[in-house]
Amino acid sequence: MKTVQISLNSIDKVKSFVNDITKFDNDFDLVSGRYVIDAKSIMGIFSLDLSKPIDLNVHAGDNMDDVMEALKPYIVE
Repeated sequence: MKTVQISLNSIDKVKSFVNDITKFDNDFDLVSGRYVIDAKSIMGIFSLDLSKPIDLNVHAGDNMDDVMEALKPYIVE
């Protein structure tokens, strides 16, 4: 598992993020405080506070490099 911080500060960014990660069979969890949301759920994402960066737990196996490449536009440095 790998954890990165991502920013989803617009509706378009949320839609493209979900489209990008649903291409992978891996599990993705968004963690905000005590809430853990399935990152492939648009409704779940909109229940979080999107004004600040959110932790994304990526449960990836052999394709971690491909997943990280797809996540580049959303990762907060």
